[in-house]
Parts: sequence; C-alpha cells; structure tokens
Amino acid sequence: MPLNPPMQYSKLGEEITEKFESCALASYQDIVGVWTLGYGHTSGVGPNMTCTSEQAQAWLLDDTQEAANAVNQLVNVTLTQAEFDALVDFVFNLGAGAFAGSTLLQLLNNGNYQEAADQFDRWDHAGGQVVSGLLRRREAEKDEFNGITPTNGVA
Repeated sequence: MPLNPPMQYSKLGEEITEKFESCALASYQDIVGVWTLGYGHTSGVGPNMTCTSEQAQAWLLDDTQEAANAVNQLVNVTLTQAEFDALVDFVFNLGAGAFAGSTLLQLLNNGNYQEAADQFDRWDHAGGQVVSGLLRRREAEKDEFNGITPTNGVA
C-alpha cells in the first residue's frame, strides 16, 4: 500500500539533489554515455542541446516530483521526512525501475530500516566501476536517511 497521505520532497532534499547534480546548460554524456542537461535531466536530451537556468530548474522540479511519486507509490511503511528525501534523491539519480527491484526497497517495506540504509552504499557503480562521486552521494543519502545532518552545508 502506497504512502498515505503522499509526502512531498523538502527544500533540503532539493538542495542535496542540486549539489550532487550541479547545473549544465549544455548537454553532455554522463559516465555511461547518457545525454544529460540541466540538473541531471535526461528525458529527450541529445547532443548539442542547451537550456536556460530557468528551464533547468523547471526540469529539476518535474523530475524530482516524478521521483517523489515513485517513492510514494512503492514504499509501504511510514517514513520520516529525512528518510523520504534520501529515497527521492536516490530514485532521481537511479530511476524508479532500479528502486522498484532493489533489495533496499524490499528490506524497507519489510520494516528493516537499518538494513535498508546499509544498502545505499551498494549503488556506487557506473559502467562497472566504482565512482567516487556516486559513493559520496550514496553516503550523503544514507546519512540523510539516518537523520544525520551535515555540519557544514549540504552533504
């Protein structure tokens, strides 16, 4: 059963996503070759595309709302705001399909919150390689999920 009532992504969550994505106003291929623009936006993106800061922000809001909708639909246990925010950033970065089939979600929906939190670090690979930026992001998501707030700025 989905979360009821649905939760909303917080401003702190959005700041974490913006920090790890940064904003690119010209399209580029990410580490596995996916064309990306704005704050990690991939839908309909191809080579030689550009966007404005305003468009990048609008896409970010749309894309994080899609991720929030997925978390609201797939999680059937009660979450804190921090847990929800961590999961939304995770889904934003990896996709709802990866989350839907993950051990993290299975453990969480079985009420094993700590075991679920320990799964974040397993998602630090791209193209078969450990990526330090992904590891930092997963550690920040895990900390957020566990209610650990960064002491000097966002994650």
